[in-house]
Amino acid sequence: MGAYILRRILLMIPTLFGIMAISFAVIQFAPGGPVEQVIAKLTGQGGDASDRLSGGGSDLGGNNNFDAGGEASSKYRGAQGLDPEFIKKLEKQFGFDKPPLERFGLMLWNYIRFDFGESYFRDIGVLELIVEKMPVSISLGLWITLLSYLISIPLGIRKAVKDGSAFDTWTSGVVIIGYAIPGFLFGILLMVLFAGGSFWDWFPLRGLTSDNWDQLSWPDRILDYFWHLTLPLTAMVLSAFATATLLTKNSFLDEIRKQYVVTARAKGLSERQVLYGHVFRNAMLIVVAGFPGAFISVFFTGSLLIENIFSLDGLGRLGFVSVIQRDYPVVFANLYITSLIGLFIGLISDLTYTWIDPRIDFERREV
Repeated sequence: MGAYILRRILLMIPTLFGIMAISFAVIQFAPGGPVEQVIAKLTGQGGDASDRLSGGGSDLGGNNNFDAGGEASSKYRGAQGLDPEFIKKLEKQFGFDKPPLERFGLMLWNYIRFDFGESYFRDIGVLELIVEKMPVSISLGLWITLLSYLISIPLGIRKAVKDGSAFDTWTSGVVIIGYAIPGFLFGILLMVLFAGGSFWDWFPLRGLTSDNWDQLSWPDRILDYFWHLTLPLTAMVLSAFATATLLTKNSFLDEIRKQYVVTARAKGLSERQVLYGHVFRNAMLIVVAGFPGAFISVFFTGSLLIENIFSLDGLGRLGFVSVIQRDYPVVFANLYITSLIGLFIGLISDLTYTWIDPRIDFERREV
């Protein structure tokens, strides 16, 4: 097992390099980079990105003048009339005064040492910013994963036992419909119905805590926390448990039809003893082993739209805003960290298989 783990860890290096290289190459052709963002703001065409420039950006304030006599930069749209020296200072501030390969190599060297630099448009370190947003995403990822498993496992077992019955048929219809409805669309519906839209004002519209959080007692804080989580979790859980439910059902059906189950029944064991004493462990292998992957999937990807709809300040919203603002240090650091964690979670999922069922030996398999 040690050799298998070592091979997997070594394979993470080229995988992570490929992810970062492809993403970096794509970014080079994407229009509207950070320099263009500042230019657009100065010429009255953009948003408020340059208002949040870090300390380095504020040093350019004295040079934000238009120079009709200066040459217009051919590299940036809308730069006509701006002082070329000011454009060069912007490029130096954002690191675009270096060739792409040099910038990519420098980025990788820094990321290996977990030095992610500072945000372009926020006066804060990237790692500190990510850590600051992480509790919201952890809350969503953890609770939605637990809820989906608490729903899907009992429901999947029941569907397997009642395979072909009316219960199995109508629950399959509910599961499929729930899976087909986009979570963000259902989230908007919940906001309209229960968050002060056109009907009831029962739940808060944004955030994970109320403004008076610090003044509440611990029981009230817990209630307030789950009060804010109700609508986002409801929107996400609708489709989250569908895959696990069908996976649980199919796993149990596959095990129920095996010979050892027939033998256990022939020995006079009750259906409950057969189901939970023999079938459960084998059938739940693939479901339980997939728990780390399911959590990481929801944690980093599933909550992006929900965080934006309910104004939850987590990693999904951070990544979305950073892409819009072309805040490349945050974008690449987010990608690097999520990819690295995802690769390790894949390894942990494999090791979970061997922990649940010692008969599985990855040493005998090719990676």
